[in-house]
Amino acid sequence: MPRRARLLADLTPLRESPAFRRLWAGSTLSSVGGSLTTFAVALQVYRITGSPFAVGAIGIAQMVPLLTAGLLGGTVADATDRRRLVLITSSALAVVSAAFAIQSFAGLQVVWLLYGLVAVQSAIQAVASPAKATFVPALLPPSQLPAGLMLNRLSFQVMLTAGPALAGLITATPGLGLRACYALDVLTFTGSLYAVARLPEMKPQPGAPRPGLRAAAEGVSFIGRTQVLAGAFLADLCATVFGLPVALFPAINAERFGGNPAILGLFMASIGVGGLVSGALSGPALRTARQGRAMLLAVAVWGGAFAGFAVAPWLWLTLGCLALAGAADTFTVVFRGAIVQSVTPDALRGRVLAADYVVGAGGGELGSLEAGALGSLTSPAISALTGGLITVAAAVAIAVAMPAFARYRRPADEPSAPELEPAAPAVS
Repeated sequence: MPRRARLLADLTPLRESPAFRRLWAGSTLSSVGGSLTTFAVALQVYRITGSPFAVGAIGIAQMVPLLTAGLLGGTVADATDRRRLVLITSSALAVVSAAFAIQSFAGLQVVWLLYGLVAVQSAIQAVASPAKATFVPALLPPSQLPAGLMLNRLSFQVMLTAGPALAGLITATPGLGLRACYALDVLTFTGSLYAVARLPEMKPQPGAPRPGLRAAAEGVSFIGRTQVLAGAFLADLCATVFGLPVALFPAINAERFGGNPAILGLFMASIGVGGLVSGALSGPALRTARQGRAMLLAVAVWGGAFAGFAVAPWLWLTLGCLALAGAADTFTVVFRGAIVQSVTPDALRGRVLAADYVVGAGGGELGSLEAGALGSLTSPAISALTGGLITVAAAVAIAVAMPAFARYRRPADEPSAPELEPAAPAVS
């Protein structure tokens, strides 16, 4: 294999699995559309209220239903046909996006309506995401699972960087504005719905428990008694709670660079660029068999990068540290996903992935709270430095305390699964 090909991201899943290719393309299109609505909601709330607090309250409207419905959503995914569940929830999300568009075209200026739509959207996504995450191991053989997860992460990075920029251009164009952002989001659901409709049935395992708290508790119990899973979840939680000082970015920018808004924008852009570059050049890293150790190393690099960001005196070094953090985050997410998907039996996969979704979404919010609180008590730089160093120390401690996780190797390659196609005629 040519050296350059070995360096680049592995595109084998896109070449060999038409079902995965359709799903990836449709999901990428839909996620970019979703980022248009995310941008538009924040801007519309600010235009109505003129209050940064009101914009921040959008996060509360998202978090409460996410945490409430997240774990229960996994029990539904394990007890029903996952393809049908994703079709239903995706259709419901399209209806919510249409409601956003309708209120914008109608000229409504009602903040509580926007909060309510955001809350409904978040609750539906909490049910849809774990079910949709089970598609990757169903469509790809174990040997292609890390590559498939990396491609999904690249899709996320594309959304993270291209979505807001596209939304800004659309909003600033005369005759388009927020209404066009909402309308385009509705249209982008077409690709995702088509890809899911082409999948075969994915019925639950025989004897699947009824959805509810007891079934959710079984998933959490499985994580607790499986050291490999517990280590992966704990490592990710430490990284997001202690090593994610996004709440400190404005204060550090003000102290170090005079509060220039353009530089503040570069902070987040650098993380996204780092993630894109590492994903595109992920070939060698994804071939490692020691996935537990690789994830811990990525977590330590993540923490060390933010510690460097806290004390970097020059802009180029500050942005470089943030780019390094973004690169490490990409590998952390992919290795964690590969471990979780490989270790979890299919009968529990929805519930475990629901817990993974809640930890990933909730950890960032807790991290912002922790960083902001410590930054208020000490200083923003001390808070970011302390959190980064704690993350590095946590990675070392987990390696010592949970040796089964640190020694975890990916399963041996198995023959490729046959291409999954629906028995019924394709949906057009």
